[in-house]
Amino acid sequence: DYAEEKEIQSSNLETAMSVIGDRRSREQKAKQEREKELAKVTIKKEDLELIMNEMEISRAAAERSLREHMGDVVEALITLTN
Repeated sequence: DYAEEKEIQSSNLETAMSVIGDRRSREQKAKQEREKELAKVTIKKEDLELIMNEMEISRAAAERSLREHMGDVVEALITLTN
């Protein structure tokens, strides 16, 4: 198994870096949009406290789970137990 060493052309390298940069920027934008959507979800304080106490998790983790399940405490608890 022998592979020849080839010189990488700078234009190919620049193109590859550009593609990677574009992909990262799209992923970051999508993540920011997802976070904005989750922030719009209203959650009840009682549900948040229930999850925190029953699952013994942090407030941030409980809030995130509730927001991901659109405030549905049952679905959030099911996901956390699996």
